[in-house]
Amino acid sequence: NSLNLTWHDTAWIPVLNPGNILDYFSERSNPFYDRQCNNELIKMQRLSQDQLANMTGIEYVLLHVQEPILYIIRKQYRQSPTQVVPQTDYYIIAGVVHQAPDLCTFVNSRLTNTIFNLQSAFEEAKSFSRYHPSKGYWWEFNQQEQSDKSEGKKKRKEEPGSFFQRQRVDLLLGELAKKFPPKFVAPSQPEAKPIVAADDHVKVEPKVEVKQEKLTQDKQADSAGKPPPDKKPKLSR
Repeated sequence: NSLNLTWHDTAWIPVLNPGNILDYFSERSNPFYDRQCNNELIKMQRLSQDQLANMTGIEYVLLHVQEPILYIIRKQYRQSPTQVVPQTDYYIIAGVVHQAPDLCTFVNSRLTNTIFNLQSAFEEAKSFSRYHPSKGYWWEFNQQEQSDKSEGKKKRKEEPGSFFQRQRVDLLLGELAKKFPPKFVAPSQPEAKPIVAADDHVKVEPKVEVKQEKLTQDKQADSAGKPPPDKKPKLSR
């Protein structure tokens, strides 16, 4: 089944572009390429690609481009300069060639996947059902199995990205940084304190001494204002 096949050439991947993608697809080691097509005849006769419209037979054309990673090539049968019949589409992602499935294969795959999931769900639900003549039917779930499944999903190792993916991501981040440059906030400067020269004399009021003087003066005034205590006569027996 050609839907399960893939092909790539590591020597071409770093230099792929819309101008040489058809040459890359026409490599001899590519199992998806038909040697009897009109592209091969034009290549052998060293003619221009515009001559394909004047020929009849199988040809390959570049259908869609999404640089730098996606290219779609269509295999079609040309009946006249204005009439073509599409046969197969091939998509190239990061230099790897895949055959696109037709509509019938796509629908069958989806239906098969849905039926398999439903059957697995019914079988798992059936395994949890229990019955006893005195109790009837009930469900018994094993919590340990569910916890093991959840832990197994968490322990899946993430595959590291390839050099091609890392290089392309760096380019995209660089373009975003140019379009939307980050804004930097200037750090706040501390307030400058006034510098006092050595010749300047700073007068400091003796606050403590003034308070002490006021307290002593108040005590002296109170003692001066109060009359002397009266002397009581002593009683003799």
